[in-house]
Amino acid sequence: MTARTATTFLPPVMEARRWLEGVDFPPDRPLINVSQAAPVDPPPRALRQAMAEFALSEDAAHLYGPVLGMPALRAALAAQIARHYGGAVTEGQIAITSGCNQAFCAAIAATCGEGDEILLPTPWYFNHKMWLDMAGARAVPLPTGDDLLPDPDRAAALISERTRAIVLVTPNNPGGVEYPAALVRAFAGLARARGLRLILDETYRDFDSRQGAPHDLFADPDWHDTLIHLYSFSKAYRLTGHRVGALVAAPGLLAEAEKFLDTVAICPGQIGQFAALKGIETLGQWLAGERAEILDRRAAITELAPGLEAQGWRLKGLGAYFAYLEHPFEMPSDALARRMVAEAGILALPGTMFTPEGDPAGARHLRLAFANLDRAGLEQLFHRLARLSI
Repeated sequence: MTARTATTFLPPVMEARRWLEGVDFPPDRPLINVSQAAPVDPPPRALRQAMAEFALSEDAAHLYGPVLGMPALRAALAAQIARHYGGAVTEGQIAITSGCNQAFCAAIAATCGEGDEILLPTPWYFNHKMWLDMAGARAVPLPTGDDLLPDPDRAAALISERTRAIVLVTPNNPGGVEYPAALVRAFAGLARARGLRLILDETYRDFDSRQGAPHDLFADPDWHDTLIHLYSFSKAYRLTGHRVGALVAAPGLLAEAEKFLDTVAICPGQIGQFAALKGIETLGQWLAGERAEILDRRAAITELAPGLEAQGWRLKGLGAYFAYLEHPFEMPSDALARRMVAEAGILALPGTMFTPEGDPAGARHLRLAFANLDRAGLEQLFHRLARLSI
């Protein structure tokens, strides 16, 4: 019998880190790590101080809490979503999870059975594919166009009697593209017409370049019949190590998800939840500054891209934490990414980690997670890429 874990691949970020073993990076050419989309800085000092005081003064910081999360945080997030998107969202439609990955796993557990199918646009977020493999569900690839946007008509042709949901990630990981509101609405309409769930992962919504709501799905009073919204506090408030995410859906679906969450983690960590609540209550202006910095780094890549394109590269997608590049070399991207470590001092993930095995599109692309590079770092990154001769 094959173990569930044996049905999928090794964690890509950990695999890429092993490429660093035995490689020396001289002081004049230190490693540029663009492999993982996680802030490397800690939360702002005021938030860390509040977390420390909570840990010292509140017994509840060290005890089990409700499986679906702190009521105060659930209510605060419901109000924030309602303000941001326009629409009605209640505390009863919110579950706090141990990171957004767990929110996705819980959503799949609550909607799918053995052998059911989920549509995933490619390039896909690899942890989504990994969980579907281990859950006994089938990921149905939905290839995107040259603009990295999925086509609802193409998706409709892939729906079968075993299809249970369509997954979208916007701003996209790995592609960076921001899905137009009309496209998100079209997928919601398709899901509703075919009796499916639309799982909308908006982990990076706080860094969307557009002003206001990126879509209007929450304005529909019946949004919960179709939409499952996923969110992460990790990127917004630099809480990656505290694992705080959210699952927003109909109360009946959350009741099913609660069974999964109770058996996996019992409850999210109390200190991380407290930090997320303080973030919503006090860090709005600070987060706006973080967003402005990410948008400036995005603008820097736009300015640097023509120099790289002169060497045969193509910038296919850009947004949130990611740039998705088509490379000009004959070798596949997995071999290229390995060689870049030693020959250019760059650790990046190949497109093969975001596509089905053997997909030629994956072999042509690299993902750069640029959020931890300032303008000087980005200039050095693009300079090294432009000088690659392989």
